[in-house]
Order: sequence, then C-alpha cells, then structure tokens
Amino acid sequence: MDRNDVEKSWHDPAAFRAAVMYVVSVVVVAGLAFAAAVIWHSRIAGILVPLSLFAGGIGAFVQTYRVWRIAGTWPIWQGAGWVLLGLFLLCLGVPVAVW
Repeated sequence: MDRNDVEKSWHDPAAFRAAVMYVVSVVVVAGLAFAAAVIWHSRIAGILVPLSLFAGGIGAFVQTYRVWRIAGTWPIWQGAGWVLLGLFLLCLGVPVAVW
C-alpha cells in the first residue's frame, strides 16, 4: 500500500461538505451557549462556549485519525480541527467577559 501523501489528490467534495457541516454545527452550539451567557449573565453558560469549541476540535481530530486509517482525505478534517481550535482560543475570554 502506497502511503505517499504528496502524490494524492485531496479533492473530495463529500468529505469537505461533511467537515463544513460539522464545523458549522459546532459553531452554532457555541453561539447558542454564547447567547445564553449574554442573556442570563451566567458564567457556566460562558464556559460552555470555549468548551464546546474545544470538544468539537478534538472530535474533528479524532475523525481525522479515523479517515487517515482508511486512507481517505484526512487533511480536510485536520483543517476543520484547526479552525475549531483557533476559534476556541479566540473565545477563551468569553466567561470573563460575561461576568
């Protein structure tokens, strides 16, 4: 089995669509937690914003590993994981801002 990733074609619209839907759904959950934090001035709801983004990023990296094991287009899921972890870092101040 050839594992040379440089020569592979990373074009997979179905995997890209699945990764985008995953990222959008995680961001929507984080947005709902943010709305709850702003409305109720709840630090617990504020903590859920970065927590949901972190859990979503870890979930995307787990999916990256699973797709890599079956020799699929894993860089798409790796990109989704990095986007979610980047958003996690940006949202770390939400619990403090709500208080």
